[in-house]
Amino acid sequence: MSATAAGTAAPPPPGTGFRVYRPALPEVCPRDPARMALAADADGRCEIFTWNAATGTARQVTDSPDGTVHCALDADARVWWFDEDRSGLGLWYFQDFGGGPRHPGLTGLRPGLPCGLAVSDAGTVALGLGEGRSMTVHLGTPGGPARRVRTVDGPALLTGISPSGGLLALSGAAGSDRAVTLVTCSGEVLDRLSGRSGRLWALGFAPSLSASELLLVQEDDDRYRLASWRPGTGLRPLNWCRFDTEITARWYPEGRRVLIRQDRHGRSALTTADLDRRTLTPVPCPPGTLLDAAPHPGDDVHYLWTDTATPPRMRSTAGTRLPALPVLPAPAPGRHRDLWTPGPDGPVHTLLSEPDTAPDGPPPLVFLVHGGPADHDRDAYDPQVHSLVASGFAVARVNYRGSTGYGPGWRAAYGEGVGLTQVADLVAVRTDLLRRGLAREDAIGLWGTSWGGYLALLALGTRPDLWQAGVAVKPVADCAAAHRTGTPALRALDERLFGGTPDAVPGRYARSSPLHYAADVRAPLLVIAATRDVKCPPGQVRSYLAALREAGVAHESLWLDTGHDGYTGTHHVAALQRAMGFLGRHLRRTPRPTEPPVPRRTGSWGAPARPAPPGM
Repeated sequence: MSATAAGTAAPPPPGTGFRVYRPALPEVCPRDPARMALAADADGRCEIFTWNAATGTARQVTDSPDGTVHCALDADARVWWFDEDRSGLGLWYFQDFGGGPRHPGLTGLRPGLPCGLAVSDAGTVALGLGEGRSMTVHLGTPGGPARRVRTVDGPALLTGISPSGGLLALSGAAGSDRAVTLVTCSGEVLDRLSGRSGRLWALGFAPSLSASELLLVQEDDDRYRLASWRPGTGLRPLNWCRFDTEITARWYPEGRRVLIRQDRHGRSALTTADLDRRTLTPVPCPPGTLLDAAPHPGDDVHYLWTDTATPPRMRSTAGTRLPALPVLPAPAPGRHRDLWTPGPDGPVHTLLSEPDTAPDGPPPLVFLVHGGPADHDRDAYDPQVHSLVASGFAVARVNYRGSTGYGPGWRAAYGEGVGLTQVADLVAVRTDLLRRGLAREDAIGLWGTSWGGYLALLALGTRPDLWQAGVAVKPVADCAAAHRTGTPALRALDERLFGGTPDAVPGRYARSSPLHYAADVRAPLLVIAATRDVKCPPGQVRSYLAALREAGVAHESLWLDTGHDGYTGTHHVAALQRAMGFLGRHLRRTPRPTEPPVPRRTGSWGAPARPAPPGM
């Protein structure tokens, strides 16, 4: 979830005048495309709404003090949502599109982590719930008793149910990102699919009842290609449908056609693939980033478009009426361009944003470090970029090695070690910006969240003389401790990156851990952490802060009573205000307090009373 920021007025109290949005399109009812459901802003937190495109009216479905973000809409127009607590544990519920009582998705279940929801055309619902180091799939009719189908080890996901309800697709079973398992409704394994030289993941079953065809993506050598699976014929790679960077795809409602969205070098493209004719047809869309795209009846394609200067906009190729996102001034302030820096595994791509005017030389520069590592910075609106540029900072967003959008080879390039490879890229870009006269040696800071916060801490400790300030939000600070207490998915990721557990390869974890370098930090540091964080647990952050205190390192800390992925604007604005003020004090030539820009409220979009317009 992100929060939008705009304007230059002084900020109101936390949680007011601040909107949140989720960069995902509305879920559309297969039998009535005018009925939609989405996560949208409700007084500074995400909640679930319905949207009727025929009447242009909305209704708020959920009202949780901590927000709600996961939702779905089935063929019978039931709105589904995952009701979770601050630690991320919860259960699925549903309600009729028009309202009425809420019902449990299935009865007799204990709260768990959301690991997938699928509803068949036959009315069967399958729920995936994570519990400890395993995931269990439960089956039943909506509102009826749950029947356990299968429990698998590791961070698996339920990725689809066939239209007839007879088959389930599970990705990542046994902690492998190279496996997809096909399971019958009785829990028997029908087939196990494996990616021989790379990852393999499922995208869902075709909507046709006539055949159970599963769509997949295969990583092979230095390409990504579509593949399909049918009972009796097995996995069939579609070698004519290959791309050099990451793709995802969705089935069209009719025929054997899919809509492919490709992320490449920080931008996106859409292509329609006809699986029978073996043709690829580009779908026109404006330059920038497509945060989401989905095909609908009548060849209508809904997509969520943005670029660095423009907040997200929902669009339809057929002119379908879609919910309006928050209206912010566009374009956002600043000048935006791409830079490429030579590196050992190829050029490193940076998205650079600068204030419109810099009368006395280069402005202070902030490296805004993305998380992941399987993610990338995009030519897309970012409220932190907006706030920094509007306050007189330049912003560098670096797609370091390990980022997505540059091919399998780039994503797997960790030659200097986990974290250390990425820090080397940040340092190389810093040197390049100084050489180009775009930065000043005495005014360069780091700001990252999650894995980005980890890299900020690691850079501050391993290259302490290069930075004048650092902000780490919900970071990994001790790699071994985070592995022991983190989620199954992140433990599996660690073991792939490091080549084993902390007990098996302790030296690798120590060498890449910010805790190992805490005493070497020289720049002023702000650490923002969350008391209920299960991805970057609070205990390992407290150990890092204790090491800073013991070494006499100047630092500040802020604790939020939330999980890793907060759904409320209050937490976002608290972190934004604190970080902006901190960077302003330590990076400006003439230190002065700075306040983050925030949006002006512009009224509602048709929902009664409180809700404001929607928006990932």
